[in-house]
Amino acid sequence: MTNTIQPLSGWNHYPIQPCKIIRPERYRELQAQPSCIARGQGRSYGDAALNTKGAVLLTERLNRLLAFDKHAGILQAEAGITLAEILAVIVPHGWFLSVTPGTQFTSLGGCIAADVHGKNHHHAGSFGNFILNFELILAGNTRLICSPTENADAFWATIGGMGLTGIIGTATIKLMPLPSTQMAVKSIAAANLEQIFTLLADPVYDDTYTVAWIDTLATGSNLGKGIIMTAHHLPAGESITTVKTFNRKLTIPTICPDGLLNKYTSKLFNAFYYRQQLRNTITIVNYPQYFYPLDSIAHWNRLYGKKGFVQYQCVIPEQHSFVAIKALLEKLTQAGYPSFLGVLKRFGASNPGLLSFPMSGYTLALDIPLKDQALFHLLDALDAIVLQYAGRVYLAKDARLKPDIFRAMYPNYPHWLKQKQLLDPENHFTSSLAERLQIGY
Repeated sequence: MTNTIQPLSGWNHYPIQPCKIIRPERYRELQAQPSCIARGQGRSYGDAALNTKGAVLLTERLNRLLAFDKHAGILQAEAGITLAEILAVIVPHGWFLSVTPGTQFTSLGGCIAADVHGKNHHHAGSFGNFILNFELILAGNTRLICSPTENADAFWATIGGMGLTGIIGTATIKLMPLPSTQMAVKSIAAANLEQIFTLLADPVYDDTYTVAWIDTLATGSNLGKGIIMTAHHLPAGESITTVKTFNRKLTIPTICPDGLLNKYTSKLFNAFYYRQQLRNTITIVNYPQYFYPLDSIAHWNRLYGKKGFVQYQCVIPEQHSFVAIKALLEKLTQAGYPSFLGVLKRFGASNPGLLSFPMSGYTLALDIPLKDQALFHLLDALDAIVLQYAGRVYLAKDARLKPDIFRAMYPNYPHWLKQKQLLDPENHFTSSLAERLQIGY
């Protein structure tokens, strides 16, 4: 078992902290420590999988596939397995993930702990909706089987609980039938945010998967200008021989100079991307190109330089979503901070996860280069808008939220804390995020 101290960060390279690393090589070696947090592939943004006051347990070697029912679409695996490893097994047998995030290189356990969402239909819900059960390793290394019907309180405290209730050891998930690996994708241009919301709410465009890209530098009457991208799997037997694919794998070999991604390069990229998507036709692509476009660029996070970047993702209840997201974009453009990634999606109803992020409404995600400390004042201002409209910030993407704002955004925290104290009375499971937000005390 590996045991060293080394600097760690999330995918966004901020913050970077020295952490004690423990890497078990076999499942039987996975054991709780006096102060620890489990870490899968390190694809969260921020300090959720860091721990300066204890140990970080790397689960990347614990990636065995334990069982796969090819007829019922049920899979059981160790929590360190990646979605890419799961897809390699299930896709040839006609199954797909019921919910998938924007990368296939995250771990199963990480998806449960963060209760991830993705380009799934907004009525499908988040990842936790399709977890049948998991084994939770508690302090003292007792094992607890949790499901919606067995130890249900512990189950829903762990779904979205950021790894703070225990170590997710193994999990069983329900898959969805996959009619085809090919996707029919259509792009529709929208002149401003109002048009984007109109299109997203229009049943005509309510495809299996729908997401909007926003030009976060557009202002005035074009504020929120963007592209709606709808998609669905081709029906079985309707595969196309000529398919648009990524045949090359690009790699960013080293961290790029700070400032490479700025408002000028962002403006050029946004204008180019918008023009490329203006065609109002259907394009047939293989599923990785639609679901995981950035996976075709290895280490794309290095483009943001040594200082890294911050991803700011929030969700706003449906009744306030247009007004709030308009206010967020106005604040962002006034401050002059570029964002290469501006993604807007619609969520369906939330699940019972006590710290789960998704709720019925709209979520906005922004990737902002960390060029100076003034950015954090802007993000505080964005928090105030989100809180004003009863929204919340995604903990798996957070690196700087304040404890009082966290508690105001997550009103179920007191109920979660009761479960945490029952499962982990001595607070063995903690992280830098938990220390910063004073979670578990």
